[in-house]
Amino acid sequence: MEPRGILKAFPKRKKMRTDSDRSDLLKIPKKEEAEDGEWLSPLQVHVLPASIGRARAEIFEKQIIQHGGRVCSPHAPGITHIVVDETVDCERALRLLKLSHLPRGVQMVKSAWLSQCLQEQKLVDTAAFSICIPDRYLDKADIQLASFQPGPSGTSAQSGLPSTTPFAPSQELHSKLSTQPQPNYYNEDSDEEEVQITPADLEALITGQYPSTPEGDAESSLAPTVSNKWEACGIPGIGKRMAEKIMEILESGHLRKLDHISDSVPVLELFSNIWGVGSKTAQMWYQQGFRTLEDIQSRATLTTQQAIGLKHYEDFLKRIPREEAAEIEQTVRETACTLNPGLLSVACGSYRRGKATCGDVDVLVTHPDGHSHQGIFNQLLDTLRQQGFLTDDLVSQDDNGQQQKYLGVCQLPGPGRLHRRLDIIVVPYSEFACALLYFTGSAYFNRSMRALAKTKGMSLSEHALSTAVVRDGHGIKLGPGRALSTPTEKDVFKLLGLPYREPSERDW
Repeated sequence: MEPRGILKAFPKRKKMRTDSDRSDLLKIPKKEEAEDGEWLSPLQVHVLPASIGRARAEIFEKQIIQHGGRVCSPHAPGITHIVVDETVDCERALRLLKLSHLPRGVQMVKSAWLSQCLQEQKLVDTAAFSICIPDRYLDKADIQLASFQPGPSGTSAQSGLPSTTPFAPSQELHSKLSTQPQPNYYNEDSDEEEVQITPADLEALITGQYPSTPEGDAESSLAPTVSNKWEACGIPGIGKRMAEKIMEILESGHLRKLDHISDSVPVLELFSNIWGVGSKTAQMWYQQGFRTLEDIQSRATLTTQQAIGLKHYEDFLKRIPREEAAEIEQTVRETACTLNPGLLSVACGSYRRGKATCGDVDVLVTHPDGHSHQGIFNQLLDTLRQQGFLTDDLVSQDDNGQQQKYLGVCQLPGPGRLHRRLDIIVVPYSEFACALLYFTGSAYFNRSMRALAKTKGMSLSEHALSTAVVRDGHGIKLGPGRALSTPTEKDVFKLLGLPYREPSERDW
């Protein structure tokens, strides 16, 4: 599911393991020889205290000033870097900074980059530490610039600029490492206490049309034609040096400055595509001398989940066609009905939003009488195993005796069938509408809905829409409030004062 298979969905979850993102450090030459102790002089930095902690942020700020850099607000002219904690993504950072987009030319980097700079007493490359910035959060001129990066055949369009620009060559990999599914447990509230709704979010919830340009359209609609460096210089924000780099890319499909990129990048990507493996583990394996999946199979120590991920490596990388996802949903539904004919089974995620393919299948199971879902969880899983449909178990969890969640692997009968990721969630009927809304997504739509609920003194989670929620002066929830009756998704929309949106209208 795109929010999420279940594991992608819940930022405030219980975790089996969290890997921090880290790739090999790439050395870059200093632009100029700075005076002793002033090697941070080119930088104007804002340190976001969220998750880093105020005390640690103040230490960073003192070190920046001590070594010649400047500490500034996120709105300051000339700002070069925004430093955030490893657990903070682009959307959350911009919400906390109250920015609608990343200012032109500014890099958003993990605090580990600044730590490494201070440790080595020099500037190190940001490529391994850059936060992935979706197009909708970029300055339009930066999106225009991105479109001038054709790159050689078979390479990422983002691989055409030096790592000192917002479009670092390893950013695509960095995004993949950051979002690679992990065997995580999860909790109901996600980051509800920190979400904020913007006017654009509210307009989108009301109109059903998000105002940003869809990914993939921005480049073709915004990019002018450039035939020489002087035309490139005419683009707002593009100077002579950047124009020369653009022309080098256009003329040769390559940028010589990128020749130093480490060969670790494709290996780290290979390892991070193993289900249950994060970037920290991938980096550790690389440092141990592993370079292939065969090395991992024969020499690495694997968890049960990682061994399953390795076994089905190629299958998990392939998207699931809509028709196959429908067969998987039908198999779960028919098996559930053999146990109790009244059970409801609904596939959620990108499948319910009408997408042509999906990464995994998430099926909600419930019963309208409010109690017959009890005791069905293990019976359903056992029956599906006996049929040979469930082939591997990843994670199984009870959630306070209410929702029960299973993450595993399934395979439809017949020759040539692939192993697919399947999540099954058994929920009480009183929570079905909110669970259906939540697991359908999209992730951004969910966050906007939760943020809107917060502005109304309410709280929305996968379990319930609650009113009379008491929060302190910082917006932190002090009590759960009172759960409202929400028999259907339409009731959730109505109680929030919104027109109902079909699942296909929530894909933003």
